[in-house]
Order: sequence, then structure tokens, then C-alpha cells
Amino acid sequence: MLKSYLSENKAFIEEKINLFLSELSYPSEISEGMKYSVLNGGKRIRPILLFMILDLLGKEKEIGIPSAVGIEMIHSYSLVHDDLPALDNDDYRRGKLTTHKKFGEAEGILIGDALLTHAFNILSEKNMGLISPEKIVEIIRIVSSYSGINGMIGGQMIDIKSEGKKINLETLKYIHENKTGKLLKLPIEIACIIVDAPAKIRKELEEYGDLLGMAFQIKDDILDIEGDFESLGKPIGSDTELDKSTYPSLIGLEESKKLLLEIIEKSKAKILDNFDKKSGENLINLADYIANRNK
Repeated sequence: MLKSYLSENKAFIEEKINLFLSELSYPSEISEGMKYSVLNGGKRIRPILLFMILDLLGKEKEIGIPSAVGIEMIHSYSLVHDDLPALDNDDYRRGKLTTHKKFGEAEGILIGDALLTHAFNILSEKNMGLISPEKIVEIIRIVSSYSGINGMIGGQMIDIKSEGKKINLETLKYIHENKTGKLLKLPIEIACIIVDAPAKIRKELEEYGDLLGMAFQIKDDILDIEGDFESLGKPIGSDTELDKSTYPSLIGLEESKKLLLEIIEKSKAKILDNFDKKSGENLINLADYIANRNK
């Protein structure tokens, strides 16, 4: 059931992304680069997670389309910039040339900038008439916080500064909580804002999001050792090559696998303790999907 749900909603969100980006045309190098970067594969976990929470809380996914598209554009911008020579210096993403390899380094920087800034245009303009101005402001506030110094950018900075150094587990947790976790928690918080979720339910769902983000990153660390180019769409071993601290490098591969399973079980308990099994089925299955994915 989850496979069908993911496939259906992946196609749905990609159709909406393409629709919004089709409004852009000039300069063509930027507009085409934006389309290439966002529509160049991807699992669409973040927008689909937003739809799942809306469904769980009794709202149609259409009310979350602009927010879902905005989140995915910000996620894509982060990947474009991550791949640049000054950062991870990757040639492939999702089995295709990275944006700067396809369009040029300067163009890659600007394409990433355009994705980030246009995401806020979508979050504001396309949400008008769907949700209240107060909710739009709150969504923009939390998106800017989680994608900036208090979230993804903060995590990326400490990640860079930690290369080649022996760091402790708390620093690693900070990196992953902010670099990866905040953007996975974000769609949950946005959905809760849209539907005015009760404080207790919002807290439990946010904790589910925190656990999911940690599990996602631990699995990424494991796949960087055990994955393959064909599945991942990029070379494995890049963390080792860049001398980055990871869960396997700090606590060992087998302990990382055990920790992953423990976190997945905790995340599933958050749903089972607060919702009936049928209504929370997609979120429970999503946790298992993250633990068992091969890309």
C-alpha cells in the first residue's frame, strides 16, 4: 500500500512543481536549471510527509500544495549547493550529472539561489486564498528558520568545520538534527499549522519527525558504506573520502544498525500511542521504508 501511495503522490507533487516552474522562462539557463535540479529524480519524502499529516488530521492534500512545492525546492537548492566543488564536489546526483556539471559552476550557484528565493515566492503568493495570512506568515517564519542558520545551514557549517576532526556524538547529533532533520520535521510542522492541530498532537508528531530525521541520516551513513552507485545514483564512500564523522565511524557499523532500528521503533510508537493503527498506517510504513531503503 505504501509503495502505491508514494508513487501516486510523487507523480502528483512533480506535476505541481512542473506547473509552478513552467511560469518561469527567462533567463533560460536559470529556469531550465531549476527544472533540471528539482525534477531530476528524488523520493519526494518531504512533500509526501506533509500530505500524510494533512490526511491524518482530516484535510485534503490540495491545501498543502504550495507548501509542499516550496519545501521540495528548498531541499533541491541545498543539494545543488552541496554538490558544488567548494563543498562535497560531486559529479553525480540521482544517477545524472550534478547541476554545476550540467550547466557550469557559476550557473549552479545561481540556480541554487533561484530555487531558494523562489520557494518563498511560492509559499507566499500561491498560499493566498488557500490559508489565512497569519498562517502564511507563520509558515514562512518556520521555513526560513529551519532552512537557515538555526537549521540546515547551521548544520552544514558545523559539518564542514568538522571534516578531518574527531568529534563527539553530541556534535554529530547537532549536525544531523539541523542539516537533515529540520527539513524532515518541517512538513509535519507546516501541516499542523495549516490544520490548527492541538498542542499535544503537534508535539507528538514533531517528535515523530525528529526521530524520522535521525533515522534517515543514520541510514544515509550506512548506505555510504554498503550502498552502490546503481541504487544511490552517486559514488559511495564520499564521507570517508572527505574524512567526515558519521554514526558508523563513531559507534561502528553494527551499532549504527541497532540504533537505527531502535529509533524506527520509537517513531512508530509515537503514532501508535496517539492514533489508531489504520489512520496512522502510512506514517508507520514510512518509518519502515526509511529503515529499509537502498537509496
